[in-house]
Amino acid sequence: MSLPSAVDAFFGRLPFKPDRFQLDAVESFAAGSSVVVTAPTGAGKTLVAEAAIALVKGRGLRSFYTTPIKALSNQKFADFREEYGDDAVGLLTGDNVINGDAPIVVMTTEVLRNMIYADSSALEGLGVVVLDEVHYLQDRQRGSVWEEVIIHLRPEIPIVALSATVANAAEFTDWVAARRGDTKLIVEEHRPVPLSSEYMIKDRHREGAIEMLPVFDRRGVRPNSDVVRLMKKNRGRHRRFAAPRRLEVVRYLARLELIPLIYFIFSRAGVDQGAELVAQGGLGLTDAEERGEIRAIAETRTAHLSPDDLGVLGYGAWLANLERGVAPHHAGLVPAFKETVEELFQRGLVKVVFATETLALGINMPARAVVLERLSKFTGETHELLRPGDYTQLTGRAGRRGIDDAGTAVVLFDHQVPFDRVAAIAAAGSHPLRSSFQPTYNMAVNLVANYERGQAEDLLRASFAQFREERRTMELQGRAEVMDQEITALRRVAESDYGDIWKFAASTGAADTRSILRDFVQATEPGDVFRLTADHEDRWLLLARGYGVNPRLVLVNRAGEVRKLSADSLSTSVARLGALSLPDPIRSRETRYQRHAARMLREFEPSGEFSTPGVTADTNPIAADPQLPRKLDVVKRVRRMEKDLAKLLRRAKGQSSGLVAAFEQRLAMLAERGYVSGWSLTVRGERLRFVYNELDLLLAESVEADLFTGLDGPALAAIATMFTYEARLADDMGNWPTAEVAERGEGVFDLADELGAAEVRLRIDPARFPDSGFAAVAFDWAEGASLENLFEDDEVRAGDFVRNMRQLLDLLRQLRDVYPELADSARQAVKLVDRGVVAAGGQV
Repeated sequence: MSLPSAVDAFFGRLPFKPDRFQLDAVESFAAGSSVVVTAPTGAGKTLVAEAAIALVKGRGLRSFYTTPIKALSNQKFADFREEYGDDAVGLLTGDNVINGDAPIVVMTTEVLRNMIYADSSALEGLGVVVLDEVHYLQDRQRGSVWEEVIIHLRPEIPIVALSATVANAAEFTDWVAARRGDTKLIVEEHRPVPLSSEYMIKDRHREGAIEMLPVFDRRGVRPNSDVVRLMKKNRGRHRRFAAPRRLEVVRYLARLELIPLIYFIFSRAGVDQGAELVAQGGLGLTDAEERGEIRAIAETRTAHLSPDDLGVLGYGAWLANLERGVAPHHAGLVPAFKETVEELFQRGLVKVVFATETLALGINMPARAVVLERLSKFTGETHELLRPGDYTQLTGRAGRRGIDDAGTAVVLFDHQVPFDRVAAIAAAGSHPLRSSFQPTYNMAVNLVANYERGQAEDLLRASFAQFREERRTMELQGRAEVMDQEITALRRVAESDYGDIWKFAASTGAADTRSILRDFVQATEPGDVFRLTADHEDRWLLLARGYGVNPRLVLVNRAGEVRKLSADSLSTSVARLGALSLPDPIRSRETRYQRHAARMLREFEPSGEFSTPGVTADTNPIAADPQLPRKLDVVKRVRRMEKDLAKLLRRAKGQSSGLVAAFEQRLAMLAERGYVSGWSLTVRGERLRFVYNELDLLLAESVEADLFTGLDGPALAAIATMFTYEARLADDMGNWPTAEVAERGEGVFDLADELGAAEVRLRIDPARFPDSGFAAVAFDWAEGASLENLFEDDEVRAGDFVRNMRQLLDLLRQLRDVYPELADSARQAVKLVDRGVVAAGGQV
């Protein structure tokens, strides 16, 4: 089948007509290009990837579909199985290896990165790689993985990169094209369902009446002037407006039929409290038939969990709230609960979901309305406003294509965020995509293993971070050239026929001249008549004088022209010629008074000696230059510009070598610790190639120091959590479960201190410190403790527990596969940990 006919065949199977951007993207891919597609949430980006996979499959080639999170991988895995059948689709997430040799494999992006570094045979016959949510490359912790894939993936394999709307999509596409050849940018700015941004307030002057007002004017461009005027009435000690309570918000929107809705709160506790409150609010969101369906789906989705575990997880209360049409959704819930909520919401059975921002990433859960309780979130250290792209991503869920005529985004009043900031964030739509790429120790040894030194450095320079830096360098150099030309021109303006103004400005003479002029002005009074230039016919009458070190003067000449000058702007030719008696009161700002003063000045004739500031050319001839103050101002401006130019040139020079320097620093560290010798890997280095962990070097060093050796399964699991767990709260510390684990754990801490000191010495950003807060929990679980034993009444932590244990399992499998001396105990630990609710968390 020819390419045009293959494209037509794919689109011909659809029950709807594709959008123009979808056709353009698929046709570009069919013609051999990689494509970058940016479009709002819900616009249909995924259809482009599905078409590319269908085209590749028709040519007998394989497809990889990568996502940033396991939940999204699981969702796409289910979607593709429904389309192509179970045998044609595989899943690789670290948790799951299902049919990994299938023609279509869904995976997390890290899995693909690891395949590339290992030069896996699975890359043979690969016809396309889809990078879903590619804007995730700006994530500070994991973003480098996306760049590593784009840089190291074989150039003959085209990619389809799907991104939310970003402000610098063209720049990102230029970078992809520089790395991978012909790449087309497809931008869709139109939302398939229009979005209305609303501002909800509670008016205390109207008995707490709730009102929802448009954020923008009728043209959708400027902030709503009615809201601006209202907010001016909200000043003072007793504010008129407040944010409505959560139940009030949901009741108000339900009355307007703006459900189903997603209510975003940036705290898990707030999500749980909101869901509980609204569920108990008696809103009558579901009928008897819907409640029956909800119960049946929830029971099916949780059938693999034991009654004891369900009891610990608070299943009864959770199900009761589900039947009322309300549910929470956040990372602290076990996967079965989250997946149940997602299915029920998609089916329209659950009407209100309270969620943290993690729901905004990829999962298919469109709503009629979205509520943002606040536009600021706590980062762990400070409160930060949402970026425009985050606002767009969150509100992108509002408006169901083919169901709703419009989506509604509701921002609640918040006295800490002015309305103009709300409007600015909502209007901007996107922010630039920024790289978070930084070399790691694992990346360094893989570069040494796979490339010559020059090639490795070229690959580092090929990162998006470096690409942006080089572009900025060119921009900075261009600005520097323009500034240099301006400086040259101003230097010519400053030159004086009376002497070297540059030497004079650098001496005390310039300061002395200004001081003399200022003292001269301080002694003047309204009514004094001046000559401002060397022209003996020049006449100016002083109407008013300000105060301070450099007072301002208001003067009028014989023609009635008014000038305002500072003392520093006067010429050294200035002279006081005499004085006139001005009529009281002096009204220097009134035009009639100024005209009267000008008539008086026309009749003035100087008599006797006139006084001057006393600036002479005795010590430096240039002091006699009548334009000296003005030229000294130009000199001052030139000096300031020269400093700015030097800073600009330093910035331009410093842009080009940061990543290579960081790589070299890590190489020096690896050489010190015996992982590299010159441009070759040692045995240690070869093993480090397959250690994928945020604390990769510390983990490898701990193994080499025998801190893991001889441990049984529970003890190994406990020590391994130090490398996977990171407490959400700074004081969330745990106890060591046994003396042996304590001794080994303290050894890890000592090694971390040693490595940290070496990193500081080598100017490497130190890695985070290992965390022992989960060691006792992992040990007890591996020893056979039940969920009830571990957490008693703490339901919130169950989801975190499962997620942390799944991460632990991934690391234990790495230890099993990379270090033969640990294989038996790691295998035992995996078996002990992967049970009950933890094993259920890895099921699809």
